[in-house]
Order: sequence, then C-alpha cells, then structure tokens
Amino acid sequence: MPTDRNWIPKRVLVTPAALRFAHGDAMVERAAAAGAEIVRLSADRLSGLPDSYRDAKSTMAVVVASPSRRKPQPIPPSADWRFDLAEGCPAHCQYCYLAGSLSGPPIIRAYANLPEILAELTPLLGAGTITSRSEHRAAEGTTFECSCYTDPLGIEHLTGSLAACIGHFGMWDSPVQLRFTTKFDAVAPLLSLPHRGRTRIRFSLNSKGGERYEGGAPRMDRRLAALRAVAQAGYPVGLTIAPILPLPGWRLEYDQLLADVAAALDGIPTSDLTVELITHRFTDKSKSVLTGWYPGTSLPLDEADRTRKLTKFGTGKWVLPRAEMTTMRGVITDALAQRLPEARTLYWT
Repeated sequence: MPTDRNWIPKRVLVTPAALRFAHGDAMVERAAAAGAEIVRLSADRLSGLPDSYRDAKSTMAVVVASPSRRKPQPIPPSADWRFDLAEGCPAHCQYCYLAGSLSGPPIIRAYANLPEILAELTPLLGAGTITSRSEHRAAEGTTFECSCYTDPLGIEHLTGSLAACIGHFGMWDSPVQLRFTTKFDAVAPLLSLPHRGRTRIRFSLNSKGGERYEGGAPRMDRRLAALRAVAQAGYPVGLTIAPILPLPGWRLEYDQLLADVAAALDGIPTSDLTVELITHRFTDKSKSVLTGWYPGTSLPLDEADRTRKLTKFGTGKWVLPRAEMTTMRGVITDALAQRLPEARTLYWT
C-alpha cells in the first residue's frame, strides 16, 4: 500500500461566502487540524496574496466558484465535459501547463460550493462530442473530467471533494463516468467508497528522465503501487503518459515504464485499461512563467528545436517537429502493444 505524505499549506485564506457552505467549513476544519494558519478574510475578494513563488505554493484559499466557473466546458480529447473542484496544484512540475492557463500567483483555490457545481452536471447527460457520440468510447457514457486545473488527489485530505464526487457518480444511476488524473498516491481513503465503477482513476506517469522534473510529487514506484491498489478496489484505471519528452535514452525508458506498469497490474484484468499519450508543448507565456519559477531548469524549451502550431483560439504553441513526433509515436505505441496488449489507447496528442 502506498505511503501517504500529504501536502499541508502554511496559510489558508477563507472568504466569508465559503463558510456559508458546509463543505467549505469542513475544509477549514481539516486544514486547521493539520496545522495550517487560518486567515478569515473580511470580504469575498481575495487579498493578501503572496508575491513569491515559494509562499504562493504554500497557500490555499477556500472560495466560492462563480457562476461562470461552475459552468462545465467541453474538454476534447479527454472527455465530454470539464468541471473544476479547485485551481492550482501542490506539486512543483517544471513543465506545469497551468503556468500558461491560470493567472496570478500559483496558490490553490479550493471551491466550497460543491453542491452547486455538481448540480450543473445533470442537464448534460447524453450531451457532448467525445464519448457521448463516439462509437469507440460509447461504453464510457457521458464523461466528466475534474482534474484539468488541479490534481484533486493531492489536496483531497483537505477538501474531501473527490470522495464526494465519487459518491455522487456512484449514486447517479445513468451511463456516466467521472475521470481524474493524478500524480499522487494517497488513495487509501478512496478504496472503500461506493464508486460502482463510475470513476476512472488515471495516473500521470513518465520516463525516468521526465520524472526529475516533477518535484513535490510521489516517485513513480509509489504511483504504480497506488495504481494497483485502486485497480484491486474495482476502479476502472488508466495511464496518462505525459508530457512525453525526447530526452536521452527515451526509447528504453518509456519501454521500461510500460514494463513496470505491466508488473504493477500483474494478476489484475486489464481489458478496460486506457492510455492517453500527451507530448510536451509550451507557449511563449508558459515558458516565461516557468523559467521565472524554475530559473535553473534543464527542461528543453528551445524554440529552435520545435515547430510552432496555432491553437483553435489563434494562439501559438511550440510542439515537437512532425518527424520526431512520428518516430516517438511509433516506438511508444509498439511498446504498448508488446507490454500492455489489452490496453486501449484513447489518443495521442
């Protein structure tokens, strides 16, 4: 069983509106019991936010998600819909994609109004374009992703939001699936929940070379032990191999990673194992933020080694060149076929 080492913020900022929800009040109680300093704000606007990266990454705010934040959004190619339990993450990944997605200091904002957030999901049953209308993934039902802007397991010991969502989907007697990806291994509280197979837990994994950029996250062997534990508890499971990086020795290292996954799942049926393959990319904004956060990083961020690609929003991102992408895709998918022949690859991007 994985050894849980929970992140504890130094300070927790609490807005008055958050305390009007029992879920928010419970978060504050857990944080106080864990030793965090509780700062009760006089207004719902966050104030006193830290300037430094170090202080921001040790701060959590308990707030209320606004109506616009509560509204689920399409999230291809992962799932039909995205909804958020929080924003921000306690890990220190030097490639963090949130650097280009969220504004302001990298504190964690945990949402207290979970009942209102969950109430937005029911009208979307059967809607969506990723699994709801896909022959390839129809068995997953309407899918809802809750880990786009946070790692919900990394803060679950403080929020309790993930357990509440797993219970909600377990009781939802419809073809639905909750999905989340995590780098953390504190799965013990989830093992006995009545999930009824309606939550897929995916573990974010990487090569040995890629792992060195993932500060503050449990090492790969602990994630694999957690993968085995939740699979034994009957959860559908998956792998999110990301970000795929062409580092020295990558062929052997990704093959070894998949061999380690196969060993971790030995004796457990893997016919419903899913795999998502995501190559490394960055934007001008994210590079600027990340090199400010991690000025000594050796992460490959040289635009000369990349191809610029326009997003659907008309902004640019730097991706691996097509020839290199094709080579890596061929090698990794061949390794998957050999090491995990029953696994179902959902996408490569």
